[in-house]
Amino acid sequence: MSDSVNTAKRARKAGIASFIGTTIEWYDFYIYGTASALVFGHVFFPDTLPAGVGTLLSFVTLWAGFLARPLGGIIFGHFGDKYGRKKTLVVTLVLMGAASFLVGLLPGYATIGIAAPIILTCLRILQGIAVGGEWGGSVLIASENAPKGKGVLYSAFAQQGSPAGNLISSGMFFLLALLPTPQFLLYGWRIAFLASIFLIVIGLVIRLKLEEPENMKVVKKKDAVAKVPAFEAIRKHWVLILLGAGALPLIQVTYLKTTFATAWATDTSHSWAYSSSTFLAVVTLALVVQFIVQPFGAIILDRVKDMRKAIFWIILPEFALMPLMFFAIELGHPGIALAAMAAATVPHSLFYAGIGGIIARAFPTRVRYTGISLAYQLCSMTVGGGTAAAAQWMYTSSGSIVPVAILSAGYALVSLVCTLILLNKTGWTASENSKAEAADEAEFAAALAAEKAERDADSKGAPGATGSVSAAAGSTPAAGSAPAAGSAPAAGSADAVGTSDSVSAADATGADSEPAPARAPVTP
Repeated sequence: MSDSVNTAKRARKAGIASFIGTTIEWYDFYIYGTASALVFGHVFFPDTLPAGVGTLLSFVTLWAGFLARPLGGIIFGHFGDKYGRKKTLVVTLVLMGAASFLVGLLPGYATIGIAAPIILTCLRILQGIAVGGEWGGSVLIASENAPKGKGVLYSAFAQQGSPAGNLISSGMFFLLALLPTPQFLLYGWRIAFLASIFLIVIGLVIRLKLEEPENMKVVKKKDAVAKVPAFEAIRKHWVLILLGAGALPLIQVTYLKTTFATAWATDTSHSWAYSSSTFLAVVTLALVVQFIVQPFGAIILDRVKDMRKAIFWIILPEFALMPLMFFAIELGHPGIALAAMAAATVPHSLFYAGIGGIIARAFPTRVRYTGISLAYQLCSMTVGGGTAAAAQWMYTSSGSIVPVAILSAGYALVSLVCTLILLNKTGWTASENSKAEAADEAEFAAALAAEKAERDADSKGAPGATGSVSAAAGSTPAAGSAPAAGSAPAAGSADAVGTSDSVSAADATGADSEPAPARAPVTP
């Protein structure tokens, strides 16, 4: 079997495994958001609180998980950059599943009093730590195993797990909400959390069969692993981390259209209020739309010559569609609400498909897990976690949905500006190399050349083997040296892109007679 076939097979396997794993993790994370809107205010807080306060407090516990996500990004980014992507993703999956399962077993306020919301918050923090390390690793396991120049496209496998997990969680609660309200509040909602244990087992079986990306193997073999990835990422790449975080608020509007909108639209104080089952059906069908259209975002970004123009036209409609969605929901008609929510879902779904790969390609391999995780989780902590609570406060304070609609448009504006700046720094097309990718390519080529020279010397039994290795290794510019960073062709040129291809996969295996097609890329 040729190396190109092996590369394609490995890429598909990594992509599918990434999708399934993130689907399970996001299912666990999203069921908490839905439960906080429908259940937790009644179960884990006193029923003597004023109307809406219990729901607001449950949203605060939801935010606790987001506040913990940067910590998870640092912890698991550290282990992912030092010891590998695969092992780290196994741990995040187990931690998330255990926390979700325990939420399903937790007694309510009526049984254990104030301990109930305290324990609930602690379990939510564990969920946040787990998902803080999940997203970056899943994007990398898919994009780093991808064929050359296809990192942005293959990163969409991991991104697809988010709408899939959200869809399953909403569908699960839609079915459970069909129970009579007393039964639903007593035990029905717990089924969604307890069921996660079975999904975790499936995810573990799949993740344990994953292969570590080739570029990570090279970094570990050359002992080029960062001693403290978080320190190096923050010291050398803090601008990229902030730009990455600034590019992501648009994807947090998911919590406006699901978590906040569910609580707001089912509030019986409204004359137009929806039943829980009806509005959950609206949300679920809108998520079906997201699941269908989202992959096209990665396909578009993979094929266009200038991703900046594509990003601009993808985001632009959201400035109108998201605010209009809230006004349509207020009409109280499920069909109109569904049409508006489905339309508003399209722009940020297309954007979400490719943004993971765009951010990942900005960082070098040795700190990539940490860098991408910090960028994503900083946004989640400051924007995502507070979105539902902020929207609830805005609506409660003003009595109008207009401030919430303006907030959604603001998210789109920040994402648009930061993404365009980030693309200017990392490369305009999916196929061209960023500076980080060019350095990684040179380092990979040097490693393969040195390894081949060493094997050739050993096989011939030459007395000057050591000198040959030194000469071979020294003849290839190291990452960051003057030839790689200065005199080499600019990132994105044919010569720069071809750097890795000049050292064939046949060289890596010691077969001199048959050159192999391009290897999997060092970076997406």
